[in-house]
Amino acid sequence: MNFGSRSFFPNFNKKNQQFAVIGLGRFGRAVCLTLHQAGHEVLATDINEKRVAEVSNNNWAAHVMQLDSTDPMALKAAGILEFDTVIIAIGNYLQESIITTLNVKEGGVGKVVAKASSEIHGKLLTRVGADQVVYPEYEAGCTLARSLTKPSILDRFELDPQHSIVEIVVPEDFNLKSIGELELRSRYGLNVLAICHEQQFHINPNPNFKLHKGAVMVVIGETEAINQMPL
Repeated sequence: MNFGSRSFFPNFNKKNQQFAVIGLGRFGRAVCLTLHQAGHEVLATDINEKRVAEVSNNNWAAHVMQLDSTDPMALKAAGILEFDTVIIAIGNYLQESIITTLNVKEGGVGKVVAKASSEIHGKLLTRVGADQVVYPEYEAGCTLARSLTKPSILDRFELDPQHSIVEIVVPEDFNLKSIGELELRSRYGLNVLAICHEQQFHINPNPNFKLHKGAVMVVIGETEAINQMPL
């Protein structure tokens, strides 16, 4: 069954933002394509001519150019310092990644997101001004592990390291049982925010609301407690 049409986490875009992506490896290309398809203005750059040509030929970004991001003047001339958010996707070249992050942040960009290949790399990026550091390989590994051990969890939004909001497919053991009967709040400290059943959404359902196998519910609570649920 495809739950895509039921998702509680659509992309709510208040406006079409402008993003610059520096580094067009697999991670950078994926970021470009996803942002471009979402309707945002994307400038994609790389020092490698072949990567630039690939993104341009496939129309994965509105603007594509070749430049050396370690050169502050090149960044300024390209207009990258005027963008809302700049993503530094140069994860495997430590020196270039750090210098580029420093250049962009010193150039006045409000939000700089940088890819790190290790914990030390991430600490250095933070030191030179990165507002957010991401670890794609680590995060992909965690996501895979969760999907293998908790296949009922469709999506997860981490509020902080201890708390999450998740979409869960109602398991067979919960079928025709009420929220109160399952004691989700007292046993797991979880609150049910919404339930989707037969294409109908029920927001903030009361304790007497009965669950049905295959429906989707959204709960909020401690991540550890969510992981302990019998799904």
